[in-house]
Amino acid sequence: MALHSPGVRANRANRANASRESILLAAERLFAEHGISAVSNRQISDAAGQGNNSAVGYHFGTKLDLVLAVTKRHQAPIEGLRSKMLAETVGSADVRDWVACLVRPLTEHLESLGTPTWFARFSAQMLTDPQFLPAVKQEALEDHTLRKVLEGLETSRPDLPAEVLAEREDMVRQLLMHTCAERERALAEGRPTPRASWSDAATGLVDAITGLWLAPFTATGPTQ
Repeated sequence: MALHSPGVRANRANRANASRESILLAAERLFAEHGISAVSNRQISDAAGQGNNSAVGYHFGTKLDLVLAVTKRHQAPIEGLRSKMLAETVGSADVRDWVACLVRPLTEHLESLGTPTWFARFSAQMLTDPQFLPAVKQEALEDHTLRKVLEGLETSRPDLPAEVLAEREDMVRQLLMHTCAERERALAEGRPTPRASWSDAATGLVDAITGLWLAPFTATGPTQ
């Protein structure tokens, strides 16, 4: 068989794709369990069964590129679920409907992955890492379905002072991702969870986040 025949090229492409997938799975798990900054490329290569310690850099470039690749791996199915919900929600003035569009695509995706999963814990780790969070947030906002959901929330929720709005946006992110991460961890460890299913967990999250947006606020003095 010729060195550069289609069959040889296809085999090389298949091996490269398999290596990339192994690295992505290993990185997601290690980042979820230990934190993004605490995990080295060597650890990821070893966990992925790659004999070459430079495999991570070869396939993905920088650690930020790898983090974004892990995120993008889950974005497409979540976007698909959100798009369906969005089509049913457009025109609603009920903040709860828009909160559901934010919550349920994520929980449905996590349920579809089976057990164990690591994406929620990976995302929760990312929220606490200022080195990677800004780029990942920017990448997420390129999803037009998410932008539409955020626009729907903006028009349906009460007007809030800028500082209260910023505070509650952060609360929503933390509540959503850390609640999902804790449930994901409990399922992986075989521990009991407050809700019987991901769907029930989503209902609890929608209740809580809707309450956050509709809660009264207390005016305070100037920001220090």
